[in-house]
Amino acid sequence: MAGDLVGLSISCLVALVFRQNLAFLDPAPHLSEEAVRSGVTIAVVWMIALRLTGATNPRFLPSGPEIYRSVLVASIGVVGLVGAALFLTGFTLSRPFFVALILASVLLLLLVRFVARRCLNLARTRGHLRSQVLVVGSAGHVRGIVRTLAREVWLGYDVVGAIASIGELGRNEDAGVPILGDESQLLELVRAQQPDIVLFTAGSSASADEFRRMAWELEDLEVDVIVVPAVSEISGDRIRMRPVAGLPLVHMDLPRARKAVRQGKRVFDMAASALLLLILSPLLAAVALAVRLGDGGTVIFRQQRVGRTGEVFEFLKFRSMGMDAEARRAELTQRARDRGNVVMFKMADDPRVTRVGKFLRRYSLDELPQLWNVLRGDMSLVGPRPALPEEVSGYDLDASRRLAVRPGITGLWQVSGRSDLSWDDTVRLDVFYVDNWSFSQDLLILVRTVRAVLASRGAY
Repeated sequence: MAGDLVGLSISCLVALVFRQNLAFLDPAPHLSEEAVRSGVTIAVVWMIALRLTGATNPRFLPSGPEIYRSVLVASIGVVGLVGAALFLTGFTLSRPFFVALILASVLLLLLVRFVARRCLNLARTRGHLRSQVLVVGSAGHVRGIVRTLAREVWLGYDVVGAIASIGELGRNEDAGVPILGDESQLLELVRAQQPDIVLFTAGSSASADEFRRMAWELEDLEVDVIVVPAVSEISGDRIRMRPVAGLPLVHMDLPRARKAVRQGKRVFDMAASALLLLILSPLLAAVALAVRLGDGGTVIFRQQRVGRTGEVFEFLKFRSMGMDAEARRAELTQRARDRGNVVMFKMADDPRVTRVGKFLRRYSLDELPQLWNVLRGDMSLVGPRPALPEEVSGYDLDASRRLAVRPGITGLWQVSGRSDLSWDDTVRLDVFYVDNWSFSQDLLILVRTVRAVLASRGAY
């Protein structure tokens, strides 16, 4: 809230300077006095609107989208209220000043939350501001929760133990954390462990009445309660909660793989790839020359890859390895599997990569010829990474889901760690992308790709 007040004050000053320096308008001698009076009033209304829409709720801060959306909703409300008040009261206020104030305020309010969110997540990944969690549920569901919370460190949750049914006591390996007791000992264990959060997952109670009674027991304790339904890897925009007759009904949209292959995405891919090929043509020529002069071999590496619905296509890259790379692959496969990626062949210290190739791979310049694959319709700008036929032959049911859409030059996997990720994490991220596709998510991935390429993390 302090950041919001500072942001609104700066916005008022910026709007005042902007209005007074408009060359085609005469200076407004009394605008400073009007700006102070109107700015204070607008700031008060804005702070109230931010509070009412949840834009200052710390629970929304870690995830991001909800708190950003609240800022935009509050801002629209403020514009409507202030505009109506000016019209009804006949108060004269410079319109350029008002427009500049609104635009600057929205940007700074969003920036305040972006900075606060990054600082909070960074602190949590370094072991600060973390919450102790006691999980209640069946061992299998507890294990899934423990694995997710351990992976998503930025959430700031540390699982201290679990409460399961009597029949599952002692099955610590199945749960992934020590099982401290059964449901009948809930109140006693919460008092002993003093967790910040009690998290109920599937299998935490035999009936709704039993769950309600467990909540009664926690009523007098200083503890937060979180309920996790038996669904996972679903984006928030596919879920709507509607309490009906006391039942918390969760409405879920079906997976969006079909939406990800509609014509709108294809038109965007064609237009963007054609434009990028045109803009990057000097760079493409320079890279081609560097590859050719590097060892005198061919410039373009061609390989058979598997695309949507299992169709095979010719995959293009600038050659970053020696001419005998494919012949030497078999002897290096086992070394790559030792890293945990038992399906996708990737090595951090691949001896086949040339000196020029190391630079190209570091900044993903070897991927640029795939823009032609996108223009041709074999690939998309965003999607799962295209796999080799022998990799696809080892796919299970979950991994096969990656083939429901066109493969992409970049994707959720690439911007979340690239080759540093295990095969299980790669599949999880790609399946999440396929099931929860949206055009806005594609745009966000493209923006994150630029950052990932510049950082060159996981690129080899």
